[in-house]
Amino acid sequence: MFQNFLLKTMLKKQMKNVPQEQQDQIFAMIEKNPDFFMKIAEEAQEKIKGGMAQQDAMNAVMLKHQDELKKVMGK
Repeated sequence: MFQNFLLKTMLKKQMKNVPQEQQDQIFAMIEKNPDFFMKIAEEAQEKIKGGMAQQDAMNAVMLKHQDELKKVMGK
């Protein structure tokens, strides 16, 4: 529960230009699958610590977990 709060707080700052409806959808997915999204965040953080740009790190991790993300998103 605390992890969800931290993750939401971090994402809210980065999603300030995203419409509220989309933010709500993203947070709902995170609440249903918190371990999966923490795994993604941790992997991205490791890549960033290794010198990769934040956007590149997120893109690489999302691409790696593309199939799982599609399942979570219902696509």
